[in-house]
Amino acid sequence: MRQPSGRRITALVTGVALVAGLSSGCGSGGGGTAKKITFWHGYTDIQADTITKLVGEWNGAHPDQKVEPVFSNNDNTLQKTLASFVSGKPPSVAYQFGSSITALTGRHQTQDLTSLVKSSPDLNWDDFYPAARQAATVDGKVYGVPALVDNLGLVYNKKLFDAAGLAYPTPDWTWDDFRNAAKKLSGDGKYGWSYVNDGTEDTVWRFLALLWQAGGDLLDAGNKKAAFDSPAGQQAMQLLRDMAVTDKSVYLDTGDQQYLNLFNSGRVAMLWTGPWDLGQINKDVSYGVQYLPGKATHATISGPDNYMLFDKKSQKTAWAFLKWLTSAPIHLRYATQTGDLPLRTSEEKLPGYKDYLAKYPGNKVFIDNLSKNVTKARPNIEQYPQISKVLGTAVQGVLLGKEQPQAALADAAKQVDDILAGS
Repeated sequence: MRQPSGRRITALVTGVALVAGLSSGCGSGGGGTAKKITFWHGYTDIQADTITKLVGEWNGAHPDQKVEPVFSNNDNTLQKTLASFVSGKPPSVAYQFGSSITALTGRHQTQDLTSLVKSSPDLNWDDFYPAARQAATVDGKVYGVPALVDNLGLVYNKKLFDAAGLAYPTPDWTWDDFRNAAKKLSGDGKYGWSYVNDGTEDTVWRFLALLWQAGGDLLDAGNKKAAFDSPAGQQAMQLLRDMAVTDKSVYLDTGDQQYLNLFNSGRVAMLWTGPWDLGQINKDVSYGVQYLPGKATHATISGPDNYMLFDKKSQKTAWAFLKWLTSAPIHLRYATQTGDLPLRTSEEKLPGYKDYLAKYPGNKVFIDNLSKNVTKARPNIEQYPQISKVLGTAVQGVLLGKEQPQAALADAAKQVDDILAGS
């Protein structure tokens, strides 16, 4: 789930976009092996350089299963893939946002990978972090190979904490600790915390972390009714209102990503963000990374993305390439160049992992989160974008002081129940 400053969130979850399709004029070999597949990608800068080198390495070792990298804008991946279905020329493989999976699983072009996963011990499916596996699975069937995984942590400016005489956040920090610190760090044009409040999924996924920390859930066990209009939901929403409206300790970012500029300039002390923003923090800013503050738990939220297959004729080549690209040694090399998090638990056991952590020490908390604090996932249901829109509007209203938490939750829950009922 990549976000602005190299990543962004769309209607649901975000990430980089890669699409791979059959190259124009290239036939397919027997047994579903294409002679060449194109690899459309939205990578830029170091990510583009790294993926290009890896593709070149693959091509050198597999002259009969070549991959051609072609740039494709990140924001258009789902739309471009759907358009390819209409044209009758679907891509072989597409890097899709986690949000896109349910829009694609009902299409006959989308390949059910369950049998491939079960018959490929060399893929080592259980080695992927649980959050990544969950994002690739719909109704018990696997439709994707994990391509990226991340999560939210607390990033704080050490200089501002020192100036306020505050101890740095600890793994045991509570909501009260967080609120009190934000209040003391605010004033004179400065804010203790920043919250993206444009009503999109960028607004929602931070609220979901709060909801889960308080012991609540978004939907019931069957995904049939809203569950967030609960004591946990009210506690989470009340905290947002208390900090933004009462304490005035929250800078409400309108989606233009000013929060990072304000963090760099010393006007915002804390962010709830992920590893994608660490590389954008100025060299002269001393910062730390910690788990999110907690209530019942320190739950965070992950935003995995997937590689999905669409062309049966090139499935063998695409599958072989993806197994190689997402293998622990290859992916760790990629991550060491780009700063992405590991996809697999076994990457932490490789000799190069020490070099990775030495280069990106702030990523250690995000990696630990994957096994300790990423305990739930957003539901992989086709109605989620509508649900996100409703909840985003509710959170936005509360943060702006236009809605009371209980009323906002009740109204949103009714709308979500109608959506789930098909109204």
